[in-house]
Amino acid sequence: METLEDLKRRIKSTEELQGVVRTMKALAAVKIRQFEKAVESLADYNRTVEMGLQVVLKDREDVTIGARSGLKEHVGVFVFRSDQGMCGQLNDQMASHTMKEMDRFSGMKKENRLVLAVGQRVSARIEEAGQPVEEYFSVPNSVTGIVPKVRQLLAKIDIWQAERNLEQVFLFYSKHLSGARYEPRTVHLLPVDNQWLVRLRKRQWPGRSIPIFTMDWDRLFSALIRQYLFVSLFRAFAESLASENSSRLASMQGAERNIKEQLDSLRMRFHQQRQMSITEELLDIVSGFEALKNP
Repeated sequence: METLEDLKRRIKSTEELQGVVRTMKALAAVKIRQFEKAVESLADYNRTVEMGLQVVLKDREDVTIGARSGLKEHVGVFVFRSDQGMCGQLNDQMASHTMKEMDRFSGMKKENRLVLAVGQRVSARIEEAGQPVEEYFSVPNSVTGIVPKVRQLLAKIDIWQAERNLEQVFLFYSKHLSGARYEPRTVHLLPVDNQWLVRLRKRQWPGRSIPIFTMDWDRLFSALIRQYLFVSLFRAFAESLASENSSRLASMQGAERNIKEQLDSLRMRFHQQRQMSITEELLDIVSGFEALKNP
């Protein structure tokens, strides 16, 4: 049977755990808003890139972008998830979604899929499913850490294109919806969708006159496509991190409820045990008094 001291120690450790959970809840809530604001601010930047493409595509109906010749049976894949735990089934769900999507859009062999995992935990789960992972990148901890990671992924795409003549690139990440809700998202990053370019070219310009440019058309178009890739990768990072923290917030809320229930139970047992101890002491005093009164 637990003593009062045992119960005191358990109550103290449970209260300390409750404080840790509350701190993690607060941090997750703050980070969710930071990454949401990053996604919101990205909308204006993306609109600027699209307007630039709209200008350079004017009167260029012959522009098409397709995959390069060679190694068409290969595909590059970026999977975004987490390095840390305590975020529910998020990593398992993302790994399952990635494997199903890769099987759906390509009947190719697993060794022909060049998979790069952003997040150690999802990397382990994908390898457990039988899919080799070529490389692993760590997950940034803040909004400011996203840009260097995006540059690393752009450099990886350049290496794939230069060394393997690879043009098919897909992104798999979780899009944050609201609260603790998110959904898996698949983006066909490369080659750039020609229908999207056609829609941009036909879109009505918001002003009275369309701007002109003087630099080389190929260089300008290539730079704008580069910015489009930057926006897409940045959004994948920010949405994924927002989803991770929303899932962690939901997990911490569940943990907090369980801790509160356990703490209430421990306190009730402590008070019961203390009352029993007081009652026993009173009975001992009464018995001693009766023994002295009637020798």
